[in-house]
Amino acid sequence: MKTLISNAIIVNEGKSFRGNVIIDNDIITEVNDNTKMPSGIFDCVIDASDCYLLPGVIDDHVHFRDPGLIDKADIESESRAAAVGGVTSFFDMPNTLPQTTSLESLNAKFWSAKIKSHINYSFFFGATNTNVELFGQLDMRRIPGIKLFMGSSTGNMLVDREESLKKIFQSTNGKPLMVHCEDTSIINRNMTEYKNKYGEDPDIKYHPLIRSEEACYKSTSTAVKMAKEYGTRLHVAHVTTARELELFAPDDDKITAEVVVGHLLFSDEDYERMGARIKVNPAVKTKEDRDALRKALNDGRIAVIGTDHAPHLITEKMGGAAKAMSGMPMIQFSLVSMLELVDEGVLTIERMVQLMCHRPASLFGVEQRGYIRKGYKADLVVVKPHTPWTVSPTCIESKCGWSPMTGHQYDWQVVHTFCNGHAVYSAGDFSNDYHGEEISFSV
Repeated sequence: MKTLISNAIIVNEGKSFRGNVIIDNDIITEVNDNTKMPSGIFDCVIDASDCYLLPGVIDDHVHFRDPGLIDKADIESESRAAAVGGVTSFFDMPNTLPQTTSLESLNAKFWSAKIKSHINYSFFFGATNTNVELFGQLDMRRIPGIKLFMGSSTGNMLVDREESLKKIFQSTNGKPLMVHCEDTSIINRNMTEYKNKYGEDPDIKYHPLIRSEEACYKSTSTAVKMAKEYGTRLHVAHVTTARELELFAPDDDKITAEVVVGHLLFSDEDYERMGARIKVNPAVKTKEDRDALRKALNDGRIAVIGTDHAPHLITEKMGGAAKAMSGMPMIQFSLVSMLELVDEGVLTIERMVQLMCHRPASLFGVEQRGYIRKGYKADLVVVKPHTPWTVSPTCIESKCGWSPMTGHQYDWQVVHTFCNGHAVYSAGDFSNDYHGEEISFSV
């Protein structure tokens, strides 16, 4: 199958230019500007004259709930949502049932994704207080890294023993250690205080005060300190505060920070309007924090934009700071949301591609993906500006059936998503029978 995508504005490696891309089966075989006319016989020709061509998004942080929580989501439904949104690769988190903290559970996830996932996939291995000896048995070419929860949101995956933390930071074999950073003792103290004042389920507006800046900063500063002491390749998940940003150096490849889409879009001013639909851990915080995160997209302190895509049933989102579950489904709308920030002047489209495609590939060692390069896998997305559409319940692909973006009008639209050269999504049509590939990583 030979495909030509012609006349697109190609955004890649810091540049935008009008050109053409040729795909032969699953590989990009030619990338050129419009001074060189493509020749040959093509099975498929896509005229992208009014569109932009980007590398497929690599989402480094998702919770697809599979196995064990598949009433909310599963690999099939969420990979479908991802593809419709222009995401071609995902790294899934280990807090499923069973948790991905054994070799058996990790291998079972890979087998499940092989038959379910519509896009490319890999899985973090979860650290616990007692499983560090398994790290040496992991095939590091198959996984993006180790996931460590230093917060209270994940039950018995919380690692809170100092000796266990030391061993984990010393034993990642050069792979990224992705850390959820919130201090449990501070959160528990705050929750007790607010329950004493406001009852067993304090209003959702208190969520960012319970899971506070102090809780985030204390945990993140501890993680950064340990990483420097032990030479660990540290990746801090979903940074939420301006204060935490002080801990990261611009363009550092050793100690890096992720920000997720929800924290770039919302602030504590939105709780009155959105309620628990924007309740996540760590919490959406102040407008000043949100604006600091946006600024850090451009100065190198933020390395990656992910989603922390975390579906719950809408009935589970009822309640306040104590009872409503934390997490929101965002993967279908991550790319168009960031393109909206491009239109607002928050960042350039070239920088957006760097943070959503190039840097996830380079920081995690993803092989042959994340760039529009000759010889690379043809993971590509075609997006069209000035094409208004409104998010409605009928267009939501996530199994949970809702989105905090319902009712929102976007001006960008994903037109085509190519995964390994296959048009998995094209102008409203979805290729149900296509399955993505297991991602491979350099060691």
